[in-house]
Amino acid sequence: MISRRDYLKLALATGAAMALKPALLWATDAPLELITRAIPSSGERLPVVGLGSSATFSSAASSEDQQALREVFQALVSQGGKVFDTAPSYGASEAVAASIVQEQGITDQIFWATKLNVAGRGGGTADEAQARAQIETSFERIGTPSIDLIQVHNLGDVPMQLGMLKALRDEKRVRYIGVTTTFPRQYQELEQVMEREPLDFIGIDYAIDNVTMEQRILPLARDKGIAVLVYAPFGRTRLWDKVRNHEVPEWAAEFDAHSWAQFFLKFVVAHPVVTAATPATSRARHMVDNMGAAMGTLPDESMRKRMIQHMEQLA
Repeated sequence: MISRRDYLKLALATGAAMALKPALLWATDAPLELITRAIPSSGERLPVVGLGSSATFSSAASSEDQQALREVFQALVSQGGKVFDTAPSYGASEAVAASIVQEQGITDQIFWATKLNVAGRGGGTADEAQARAQIETSFERIGTPSIDLIQVHNLGDVPMQLGMLKALRDEKRVRYIGVTTTFPRQYQELEQVMEREPLDFIGIDYAIDNVTMEQRILPLARDKGIAVLVYAPFGRTRLWDKVRNHEVPEWAAEFDAHSWAQFFLKFVVAHPVVTAATPATSRARHMVDNMGAAMGTLPDESMRKRMIQHMEQLA
């Protein structure tokens, strides 16, 4: 639990207060509960907002100065966040993040989610030796005997690569396994894999203006007891373009949203099947702001409809 006063101290320390509405600064010092969700296959609970490592995070990881990413991880764990999603294909993200986590001594505080993607986004048959080498490289980078979660990235050669992950799970080297895709052309295949395979997780795209997953994928995840990580909860840059020059509606304070990032993230994590959203960022103040969406209350279904309608009305 973190108080509004403590939240603001951290926000001010990282410059995040500039992104927050003034109403939050005038709020009482009532405690804000950290919102968590259970992984269906185990009952382990995770904070509903974490950190991704594509996009701007990946760009920062590839630069010579990585101090910004050190501050991002400090902001993540200082507010109770722990889920970190990465992939070998995200440039230097996995290696740099592993180095920072070890340097800061927070390895035990991070839920590490990485991916296996030798086959690439085009699918097809993967080279088994290369896949095993990629997994072992992830182990060497992370420096732990067991990785929390490895998923087959973009459904690449699922029979071989997921089979490899199932064996690692049986050996207790990997705690959870899953598959991911953010490509509509793969949604049907994703459903088929969810139906036939013993998955712990899936990783998908889902946002306030992209609710296709509510039709079939999220209900299937609920029925199969599969945890859900959400990527691109901001529609990559789509939603930021939409709200440029617009203020967050005052009624968003009813569910403790005081910035557009919190507005978008609370919509996503309010869906009861979503386990966590992992937006990427390379700025500590954005990490603080994002984690604000994991605190307080969430919009109910009628409020979520109002949120959608509001976004549709913006010019």
